[in-house]
Amino acid sequence: MSHYLVTGATGGSTSGAAAPNRLEINDFIKQEEQFSLYIQALQFIYSGKSQSDIDSFFQIGGIHGLPYIPWDGAGKEPVDTDAWEGYCTHGSVLFPTFHRPYVLLVEQAIQAAAIKIASTYTVDKARYQDAALNLRQPYWDWAKNPIPPPEVISMDEVTIMDPKGQKIIVPNPLRRYTFHPIDPSFPEPYQSWQTTLRHPSTEDANASDDVSKLKATLRSAGPQLKTKTYNLLTRVRTWPAFSNHTPDDGGSASNSLEGIHDGVHVDVGGRGHMSDPSVAGFDPIFFMHHAQVDRLLSIWSALNPGVWITDGPSGDGTWTIPPDTVVGKDTNLTPFWNTQTSYWISANVTDTSRMGYTYPEFNDLDMGDRASVRTAIATQVNKLYGGPISTLTTTTLGQPSSRVTAERTTAGTDTSGTSSQSANIKPESTLKRSIDEAPQIKLSSTGGHDEQKEIWEWTARVQIKKYEIGGSFKILFFIGSVPSDPKDWATDSHFVGAFYGFVNSSAERCANCRRQRDVVLEGFVHLNEGIAKLSNLNSFNPDVVEPYLKENLHWRVQKVSGEVVNFDAVQSLEVVVVSTRLTLPPGEIFPVPEETHHRHHITHGRPGGSRHSVQA
Repeated sequence: MSHYLVTGATGGSTSGAAAPNRLEINDFIKQEEQFSLYIQALQFIYSGKSQSDIDSFFQIGGIHGLPYIPWDGAGKEPVDTDAWEGYCTHGSVLFPTFHRPYVLLVEQAIQAAAIKIASTYTVDKARYQDAALNLRQPYWDWAKNPIPPPEVISMDEVTIMDPKGQKIIVPNPLRRYTFHPIDPSFPEPYQSWQTTLRHPSTEDANASDDVSKLKATLRSAGPQLKTKTYNLLTRVRTWPAFSNHTPDDGGSASNSLEGIHDGVHVDVGGRGHMSDPSVAGFDPIFFMHHAQVDRLLSIWSALNPGVWITDGPSGDGTWTIPPDTVVGKDTNLTPFWNTQTSYWISANVTDTSRMGYTYPEFNDLDMGDRASVRTAIATQVNKLYGGPISTLTTTTLGQPSSRVTAERTTAGTDTSGTSSQSANIKPESTLKRSIDEAPQIKLSSTGGHDEQKEIWEWTARVQIKKYEIGGSFKILFFIGSVPSDPKDWATDSHFVGAFYGFVNSSAERCANCRRQRDVVLEGFVHLNEGIAKLSNLNSFNPDVVEPYLKENLHWRVQKVSGEVVNFDAVQSLEVVVVSTRLTLPPGEIFPVPEETHHRHHITHGRPGGSRHSVQA
């Protein structure tokens, strides 16, 4: 049997780079030649191929989950009939590296189609042939641009240049994928939906995207996404903490790459395809999302030279990897063949230029000089994702804190998910104004500042059993009042961030999922921006913030369907507030954690709160 080798896209060049750049989607849509070819190529692998063709979009998307069949002979039968039956390595140290050849595969299929299409151009043929060689899968930088452009989320048709040199309007393949036909393995509601959907308002056969809800949800999640990404890149230093959403963040009080990725899936999908691992791969935005995940892997690797995958548990297992085994750098990244007899492994996916692509942040850098690359990338990270809070501009070492006491009113408490307390909080606090008006620390290649700064950072650590809720979910955090209508939770002004579970909605069909019902997810919600925006405090110091959060921090649990989950149904949930004193010593580019405290008493005694009462 001859296998379909995953080689990625080939040819092309980007000035100052060892291989062509993948472009951010907002930049990519401005490249008329590449965008025109990309749209046509996507449509070809959608509908110009049978869903049974190995390089069709359906077959490639199906690697992630359903229809639970082998791809190109990689594991003719599942290694464990009781296990999760997709190939994707969720909850494993393989999570970042598995998706590298996965995106490479779709990039390869798109370019192959684009090259054929470019050869049919009768106007500017050479220009389009060159564009085809440079064509790479675009990424969506949700940490900078939380709402994708209309060409991705709202336009049913787009304008492209056709092979005759004429501008024409065509159906937009970035908006949705149309199944032809629906695979019989799909459960409801997916069995009734002819296309992929994002934030469908209902689960009936006539459901449609709720674009307004999608935009509002992504806009509300944007600040937290940016902070989570900055902390991931600047605080996390070990592969286990970086790679996946299982407990033990390495002491950084920061989310993993997978944990941040989970939230984007849930917020894009709502109750639609992207929020369910079994069908997420069929949504066209999936590969833009995972190209961004791959880009963050490249950036993090440059900031942590020499740190790469370490051995770890396989978690739920996959179609070819048994559960409860050890995986590592030499584990086969099935089903991605790199020769006729071998698969890609994590040990040989370290250099993207050898895989045919690069990212713009690395242009014009001497990749052989790790120190200079690290400094240059760190500067880019501060520019893209840093901010006044993350660069510690509010207080200096030894500066006494001042206090402004918030006027508060207290109401009754309950465990049903309704508001229990409210605070009379000014919309723009003294602290928020001081942050906005504070001078930025100027960072040169060596750090550049000459005064050490400090600040306390506040986060809510969440731990919960993965399968307890029975599908994907959110744990939403509020400072102050909680809206009475759960439909308003994710977009309310008092909403400050969420923890996400990205979970197979058909877990009841997976005996191994039930067997591993004690698998725990861990993540963090950053609170500083919410405190700055919603309180009338003027300090992040513990003596000010502790009593405020004890009275004003609230959380609720909600399924992606919008259904509220009562706290008594999630006995495993534990929310603990963590405070970290950060400094920016002279010569440092990123904030440095100096001391961390788990302030259990802030949430102890409340449903889903800490099980301990003593500070750790």
